[in-house]
Parts: sequence; structure tokens; C-alpha cells
Amino acid sequence: MTIPSRVTDTSMRHRMLGDLNRSMAKGQKLQEQISSGKQLSRPSDSPTGTVTSLQLRGEMRATQQFSRNADDGLGWLGTIQDKLGDASGQIIRVRDLTVQGLSSANNASAREAIAVEIDNIRQSMIGEANTKYLGRPVFGGTTPGAVAFSETGDYVGNDGQTTRSVGPNAKVRIDTTGAEAYGANGSDTQLFKVLGDISAALRSNDDVALNTGLSNLDTAHDLLKSTLSDVGARYNRITQMKQSADDHLLSVTSQLSDIEDVDLPKAIMELQIQQTSYQAALAASAKVIQPSLIDFLR
Repeated sequence: MTIPSRVTDTSMRHRMLGDLNRSMAKGQKLQEQISSGKQLSRPSDSPTGTVTSLQLRGEMRATQQFSRNADDGLGWLGTIQDKLGDASGQIIRVRDLTVQGLSSANNASAREAIAVEIDNIRQSMIGEANTKYLGRPVFGGTTPGAVAFSETGDYVGNDGQTTRSVGPNAKVRIDTTGAEAYGANGSDTQLFKVLGDISAALRSNDDVALNTGLSNLDTAHDLLKSTLSDVGARYNRITQMKQSADDHLLSVTSQLSDIEDVDLPKAIMELQIQQTSYQAALAASAKVIQPSLIDFLR
């Protein structure tokens, strides 16, 4: 035998008020999502979504750092490329002047004029070899000093290397020491020594020394061009890694948006439906819970 349950006015009111409160809470949540543009405002909204969001944000920060490191590396290597390219052009000019000096064997004034121009080129090249990027000499290794070469053309930097992480497990060297680009101190083919020897040979009319200087100049130029080629290869690698980091950042940003961002058209439509439902619930509650005699006697 089924015992009928008794529904009192109080239980009806409590149940209807509970339904109305839940409807209002759902509408409030939709309103909050629309206002913030986010569907995740607290971990309880989606525990699994929160974990994924934190992982993606960590990956995004790492990728952004790789991109910043790549920009820094491109700045270093771009500066080095420009200076080595300029130096190569000046070496070609010195070679032309040296050949011209060999053709002016009996003209002391002409050789003196050529020697003066080579001296000026040498000083200019020493100045460019001391070029700085962000306050550090780009050819000085990791030297704490302000210059990589002294006024006499001697290398005063060190052999330390500077690297940047431009990707997961990917480090690229972003510097070149003066010894690698211009030759080591004490070497007969050290560029600034070669330029000084050529200038001295022109003034002393020593054709043998001038021919030796011309040969050493070609050797120094080959070293500089080899270094320039290596710098260019590293520049291209960092460019590719930066493009890869930027592409990956777009992908991660899109995934994070799918998890965190709210679909505004859908949320607005759901809010309108919820508001309509709430108004209908209010109207239904007003009809179901009619005033009693006690309500009139109050």
C-alpha cells in the first residue's frame, strides 16, 4: 500500500525558492563570464581545464623567452655581420692600394700618400672592431673591458663565448672573438699587423716586404671571410628558430583561448534564455502559491 506524501505550502515555497535561487545563480555565472570574457575564473569551474591552462601558460612563457633570446642573438650577430662586411670592403681597398704602391716603385711621394691612406683605414678598422652592442664590445668575448682591441691593434679581449637558448635544448653562440675574426696576437697574418707592415714597407720602399704583406693580407682576408660565413650561418639558424618559436606561440595562444575564453554569442544567447526562464518561473510561482486566508488576515 502506497502512503501518499503530503505537500504543504511551506515545502512548496522552499522548493520554488530553491529553484529560483539556482536559476539566478546560473544567470549570474553567465553574466560574469560575459563581463570577463573568460569561462574559467576559478579552479572549480573546470579542474581539468585549469591544469591544462596552467601548463599552456608555462609553455607560453618559455616560448616568449626563446623569442626574446632570439631577438637578442640577431642583434649581436647582425652587428657583427655588418662590421665584418665593412672590414672586407676596406681590405679590398687596401689590396688595391698595395698593388698601386708596387707599381709606384720610384715615386716616394705617391707611396707616402698610399701609406697615409692605409694608416687611416687601419685606425678606422680598429674603431669598428671595438663596436659595442648593449654596452659590450661584440668582438671582445666575455671581457669586462670597454674595448676588444687597443689603439695599437692588439687584441685585449678573451676567448669567452656568449650563447643564447633559442629553443628547447637549442643553444646558439651569438658572438665572435677578435682573434677569430682578425687573427691572433703575434701572428704575421693578424690583420692590423699586416696593415702596419704594408704601410711601413711603402715608406721604406721595400718591395719584398710589400709582396709579403700582400700575401699576408690575402690570408687575413680569407680568415675574415670564413668568420663572416660562420656568423651568417648562425644568424640564419636563429632566424629559423625565432620563426618556429613565433609559430608555436600562436598555436599555444589559440589552444589557451579555446580553454579559457568564453564563446560570447553562445553565452549571450544562453543568458537571454536563462532570463526568460527565470521570468517564467517567477510567473508560475506566483500562480501556484496563492494567498491564503491567513495572508489576508495579516
